[in-house]
Amino acid sequence: MTQAPEFSRMVDIRSVDDRVRHLEADEAERAALARRFGLISIGKLEADVSLVKDGTEVEAKGTLNAEIVQSCAVTGDDLPATIREDFTLRFVEEAHAEVAEGEEVELEAEELDEIPYTGTSFDLGEAVAQGLALAIDPYATGPNAETVRKEAGLLDESASGPFAALAALKGKKAD
Repeated sequence: MTQAPEFSRMVDIRSVDDRVRHLEADEAERAALARRFGLISIGKLEADVSLVKDGTEVEAKGTLNAEIVQSCAVTGDDLPATIREDFTLRFVEEAHAEVAEGEEVELEAEELDEIPYTGTSFDLGEAVAQGLALAIDPYATGPNAETVRKEAGLLDESASGPFAALAALKGKKAD
């Protein structure tokens, strides 16, 4: 049996109305999500979402707000970050035809933000959590990153990147 997501907020499609829904993760949910996403901590995770039903589809528009602490990609120092992301996605009833294992599926641009659901409920909280995961900068660097790079002998990308060796060869002539 699969375990419920850390920040599950199930919504029954039959209860969708025009009110704005406020979702807020509690301390235990934030700690579990921080572990899942490899963060030091999540101090705040909340979203305000409006839902509009169209048959068996539900469009969700909202804003995600989070305060996180992650590790600097260079120094490992704690790096606080504030995330504010607007999002639009659509919950769609899962197709009855299953895709064969290993079969490639090509998605149209408008299908990229579709989240399938089965039955009469979808998980709005997990969708918000996934939005947070996508908003986290995996290569975030803090104020000491450049100093550490220089001390380690790593210069800027133009001096140490993939074209640096070609630039060095440019000045040499074959004998």
